[in-house]
Amino acid sequence: MDDDRHSPFRDAHSDIESTHHLPQTPQTRAPAYRLAFADDDFLCREELRPVRLQLELLKPQMVLDERGIESTVVLFGGARIPEPSKKDTARTETLAQLTAFYDEARTFARLITQRSLESYGRDWVICTGGGPGVMEAGNRGADDAGGHSIGLSIVLPHEQAPNEWVTPDLCFNFHYFAIRKMHFLMRARAICVFPGGFGTLDEMFESLTLIQTGRMERVPFLLFGRDFWQRIIDWEALAEAGTIAPQDLELFRIVETAEEAIEAIDGWEGAGEKRENIPGRSQRGEH
Repeated sequence: MDDDRHSPFRDAHSDIESTHHLPQTPQTRAPAYRLAFADDDFLCREELRPVRLQLELLKPQMVLDERGIESTVVLFGGARIPEPSKKDTARTETLAQLTAFYDEARTFARLITQRSLESYGRDWVICTGGGPGVMEAGNRGADDAGGHSIGLSIVLPHEQAPNEWVTPDLCFNFHYFAIRKMHFLMRARAICVFPGGFGTLDEMFESLTLIQTGRMERVPFLLFGRDFWQRIIDWEALAEAGTIAPQDLELFRIVETAEEAIEAIDGWEGAGEKRENIPGRSQRGEH
């Protein structure tokens, strides 16, 4: 990241470089002598967790600000859903059927990115978890349209590299789930949830809770796949039990296709002039 602001003080990089040329003595080799901000062992101590949390909050925030990105469209969805051409690799018959949503996510991301390009990539920027499956489809659709997209990856026990369609300088890696989820929502102009597992459910319910409790402004909130969501979650039973209010069922809508999702976003209550029609919304075209 370039910073054109002039400071009268010596910069930190210069001091780090200077330490590489010091005489090697018992004193300079001791851990205590290392510059605190260049000492990985120190930064990873238990007591430094608040600092690490702040760094994970600041780094993506600063990069996105410098890129001028003002709003995003978030795609949550399962990492295990392959593209239709690879449906034979699906672990279950249901996953094989859900491959249709890979194409819907890709088409939706392409159409949204067409809108993003009208604002020179500042608004309506596709944001995913950066992994495979539905996340890959979202980043791939943005690439189909010639735009950029964000990937918010997380370090997991099993190795998982970001998918190849995330824009490289908008590809972030997180240690803390909480900070990652915060970044998903900080710029969200719409939230789209595709079929998925624990991670997707976690992201969906945290987002819905923030909106329900007024901690986050209401934005278009779309669930793709009526059969899947009605089978996984008995929404009406929650309202009938009184554990949620009947009007909470209006916080989201269920859609089937990319085009239906676009129409829902454009027709969302309070959309007004902010949500002009997306170019090519009725033209799916070829990937």
